This record gives sequence, structure tokens and C-alpha cells, in this order.
Amino acid sequence: MPELPEVETIRAGLANKILGKRIKKVSVNFSGTIKNNQSQFLRILTGNKFTTISRKGKLLIFKLDQDERFLLVHLKMTGQLIYCHGDSIVAGGHSLPKLLGCFPNKHTRVNFTFADNSNLFFNDLRKFGYLKLVNEKELATVIAGFGPEPLATEFQVEKLADIFKTRQAPIKAVLLNQKLIAGIGNIYADEILYAAGVLPNRPARELKPKEIKAIFTATRKILKKAIKYRGTTFNDYADDEGKMGGFSQYLRVYGRADKKCLICGNLIKKMKVAGRGTHFCPVCQY
Repeated sequence: MPELPEVETIRAGLANKILGKRIKKVSVNFSGTIKNNQSQFLRILTGNKFTTISRKGKLLIFKLDQDERFLLVHLKMTGQLIYCHGDSIVAGGHSLPKLLGCFPNKHTRVNFTFADNSNLFFNDLRKFGYLKLVNEKELATVIAGFGPEPLATEFQVEKLADIFKTRQAPIKAVLLNQKLIAGIGNIYADEILYAAGVLPNRPARELKPKEIKAIFTATRKILKKAIKYRGTTFNDYADDEGKMGGFSQYLRVYGRADKKCLICGNLIKKMKVAGRGTHFCPVCQY
């Protein structure tokens, strides 16, 4: 699933391509992707323009020029956004290279055609992703359901300590809970906890202040670095310029089960935490 760094990379890339372009046509190939009345969805979007693209956690927010509406786009597990204009392909999302291309395919759920005949495809293999039009009040309600952004200025170590202090759940489960902290997924949770030296199955409320500070520091450092290198590559994940995410070369624990720890030399282990495959070093994390 694309996480905060991947979605931020997509956001920045699409903002350079589609803002201000009139939407000539919207084609819906799978009605389940649309979380509105489909006729209303098509009526509002056709002839409209996107003026800004923002993000909350893993959720993309496209502001419309008319009707005071916002289009919410969530890629979920297997969603992709692919922008095409002539021979130029700008892509980002789930790592399914066979779905990339300047044409709709069997996994294309929605297709936006702009006035210059460029296209933005929303592809989704497993159909968990969605598009939804909301007004300003509805948007505020949606955003209120997310925890704070881990890279926001107001997100400080004291806020993280406050989130942890009453929760018996494993620390990894807390990091993955989008209602508590927005944007962290499985890959980066493993990397953060490894860097902080904390076992992923420890109860959050039992962490010591120095461990909370280590998690806070690791979170900001790793997410910033992942954004700088355009996210993580698995099976040819393509970013907003069709390039591969470069953060995979900096992964220190995720996907390295049964390989030597880069710090102590012992073998990296894998277990289930919060229903997710979880990588850790039993020596360096405690």
C-alpha cells in the first residue's frame, strides 16, 4: 500500500500536470469506486477544474474550481493514478507495472479526460480504493477523523507521548492507526521502530520517555528521507515522473527476514503484529 511518502510524491507530481485543466469527460467503469450518486458525480466534475491538490495522511484532496467541492482519492491497497499526455507518462501508486500505460485496461475504474486530451486513470486491482466528492463541511469531518501529520510543525514529542500513554496496544499497531497518527504504514513503521531500537509488539503505554523521543526522531527523519527519495520501490513502483522510488536502498529491516542485521549481525526475524508482517532485530530492539 502506498504510504505518506509515496502519496506525497504523487501529490506533488500531479500538481505540476493537471491543475487548471478543464475536465472534458469522466468515464466510470466500476461504480463501486464512486462513493456518490454517479450522475451527480459526473455532472459536478465534467467541465470543472482542479485548482489545488493537498493531502491528509494517505488521502489525496483535489479542490474543484466550481461548486465548492473537493474530490477525495484514496488508493488503499492497489490503487494507481496514471497521467498521460502524448508519450509522457506520470504514474504513482501500487507496484503493479503491468497496469502502467497510456490507455485504460481491465483494472481502470475511472478515467478523467482533460480538454487537451490528456488523461488521468484511476486503476485498482482489488477495488478497495475510492473517489468521493465532498463539500467543505464534509471535508472537515473527514479530516477530523485523522490523527496529526507526523511531519507537521505542531507534532512534537509531547504529542506522541500523549498518544502512547494510555494505550495497551502494541506500539506498531498504534503507529499504524490512522486515527492516531496520519500516514504511517507497514514499511515505515518497521523502519521507525528498528531505528528507535524498540520491539514492535511492546505495549505503547509502557515505553519510556527516551524511547518515545527515539521513535519521534526516527519518524521525522525516515519519512523526510523517504519523500526526498520518492518513496520505496517494490516490483517497479513508479512515482509521479514514472521513475522508481529510491528509498528501497535505505531500508534496514523491512523485507530482510533471515538476513543479517546491519548493526549487530544477528538474523532479522519476522512475526505478525496487528495482523501485519513485521520485521525486527531481536538483539537491537528491546
